[in-house]
Order: sequence, then structure tokens, then C-alpha cells
Amino acid sequence: MSTQTPPRYPFAWTPPMQVPEALRHVHSSAAMEVTLPSGDVATLVTRYKDVRALFADRRLSRNIARPDCARISKDNDLFMDPEIDPDPPKHTQVRSLVTKAFTARRIEALRPYVQEVADELLDTMASAPRPVELNEALAFPLPIKVICKLLGVPAEDRDQFREYVDGFLSVTKLPPEEVGQCRQNLWKYLGDLIDVKRKQPADDLVSELIRVTDEEDNRLNDHELHFWCQGLLIAGYVTTASQIGTGTAVLLHHPELVRQIQADWTLVPSTVEELLRTQIMGSSVGTMRYAIEDIPLSDGSVIKKGTSVLLSEEGANMDPEVFERPFELDIRRQENHHMTFGAGIHYCVGAALARMELQVATESLLRRFPAIRLATPAEELPRALGGFMEGFTEIPVEW
Repeated sequence: MSTQTPPRYPFAWTPPMQVPEALRHVHSSAAMEVTLPSGDVATLVTRYKDVRALFADRRLSRNIARPDCARISKDNDLFMDPEIDPDPPKHTQVRSLVTKAFTARRIEALRPYVQEVADELLDTMASAPRPVELNEALAFPLPIKVICKLLGVPAEDRDQFREYVDGFLSVTKLPPEEVGQCRQNLWKYLGDLIDVKRKQPADDLVSELIRVTDEEDNRLNDHELHFWCQGLLIAGYVTTASQIGTGTAVLLHHPELVRQIQADWTLVPSTVEELLRTQIMGSSVGTMRYAIEDIPLSDGSVIKKGTSVLLSEEGANMDPEVFERPFELDIRRQENHHMTFGAGIHYCVGAALARMELQVATESLLRRFPAIRLATPAEELPRALGGFMEGFTEIPVEW
């Protein structure tokens, strides 16, 4: 038996504008062992077929608050909470409640607001000294304004909320005491917000979750309500923000693709999907699961009961059995059934909102600034290593 230490995960981002080199070599087997930032070892499932199936497999539990489950970080348990049951039937119940509040009607009604916010941000960007830092000008302000409006967070609280969330999502970049303080601050803030919305409900998602909690047989207790509001706030902000910024940087690194889009704006949706597929701003550390039974995989290997498991969305998205030329950025790719939003019962309820924001941001930026380009070589763009999202922290652009 080999005593070699499994490779570190998340994989290193080399070269900077492509998926990690390590992903080119993971599909020879259905799974591999990896070493997490905590030093713990987990099994990374890499093939599309297995990842898709395991998202819906009841033999993999999302309840990872177990003493023998691997930890992502020694200093931050992220979304672990022993009072929350993230598996069916409780998960099914919560998802049903969230889906009712997160309706297509509510999201589509936000589109004019998203466009208005994007236009205002681009107006400010146009008059700013150049080069302009894209994250601060567009990528982060747009989704935080949108998710705060959707959930009912007051505009004056956005900057404070962002600080709490960034700390909450630290894996290794902040010391434990700062992470803990951010988590406490975020929890208290949401508790205060829920109290306000109970007394003064409005047409927002937090008010709707409170309504179904209080009026429909108390199907969420207060702790669960608090926890899931926190999850929605974070998921609706930081992942979309990172994707807007880092995805745009990748696109600008390929000016010929930008010109193709500007010649045919109908390419925007497929461009967004391809940038989501290549997913160059994050890993799958948030998919941690625990095997409560033995689970066979497509290559005949078996995930043993008691194994800590990560479902590699990026591995699935690069599977040559599913995607032709998987490591090529093809903005005309059709039938792009990537796994970036998960699958089955764990498919992201905010996927439609994220897609809409990404489409609005991409098209609005390229229309407003047809000559936009990166002002810094790709290899010099700094990454947010040590966080839940590892996108570029600074993206200076010129036009």
C-alpha cells in the first residue's frame, strides 16, 4: 500500500486563466483521495455520471457534524450545525418552503431592477479614473444589492453584511478568532433582521419564510429559520459575485470571444453557461458528504461506509465522456448540462437568479464598454486563496 500523501485540494490554479492542471488527470478513476486544508483526507468523486447520481443518493448524508467526518478547515466548520438536519425528509421540507418563496415570478420581477443597478454601476464606472477595479465597480455590488433587495436587507446594511459574510467564508485566510467573530456578528444581525420582519413584514424572502414558519404549522423552528436565511443570503451573494468578476476576467483574456459576442448578442446565455462550466473561481469543498453505507461507483470501486466524500462539480464539468474538448472554452457549446449548480434534490434553488444576473452583467458591460480589456497580465491577477471562493481579488480593466 502506498504511503504517499494524497494531493492537496483545492487544486492549485495553474495556469491562472484555466481550470487547475490537476483536473486533466482525475478521470482515470471514479474517485481519488485528497488532502484538505485541515490536513484531513477525503474522497473526491470525479466523473460526471457518479457525481450526478450521488447528489441524489440517500446513502450520502449532508449531516457532517460527526466526529469521524473530515473537516475542510481546522478553524471554520462553515455550514456545520448540529441542530440542523440537512438530509431528507427535513431537507425536502425546507427546500419546499424556500422554493415557494423563491419563485420564478419573484425572480423575473427583479430583472428590471437588476438592469437598473447594473446601469447605475456602469455609469459610475465610466466616470471613474482608469484602470477600474471590476470587482468593486460591478461584480460585488450588483449581486449584494440584488440579494439584499430580494431578502429584505436594508441598503444601509450591505457593507457590514459583506464584511460578516467574507469572514464567515474564510477557510484559512483569517485567524480563527476573526472567523468566529464574523460568524457571531452575522448570526446576531440575521436574528435582529428576523425580529424586525416579524413585526413589519414586507414583500421579501425573509418575510415569506417567516410567514410559512409562523402560519403553516410552525414547520421551521426559529433556529432553522435563522440558519436557512443565513445560507440563502450567503449563497445568493458571494458565489454570483465571484463568478461575475472572475468569469469576466477569463472572457477578457480571450478578446476574440468578446468580439464574437459583440457581433451576436444571442451568444450571451451560452457564454454564461460555458463560464459556469469551467468554474475557474471555486472548488467543491462545499459539497462535503458522509457515506452512511457502502456505495459502488461506475468503475467498480466502492466508497466505504464512514468515508468523507466531496462531489467534484469541476471534475464532472471536465469529464471527456460528457463534454467534447472539455478544457476548451467554447462559448457556442450546446447541451451544456454542467454540474455547477448541483443536481437533483440539491440543485441550487437560486440558479435562475444567478443566471439572470450573470447575463445582465455580461451583456451590459460589453455593450457599455466595447473596447474593455484587462489592464494587468493574467498571470499577475491575485487570487483569494484560503476562502470558500478562490476568484481573483483584483481585476483592473481599461477601455
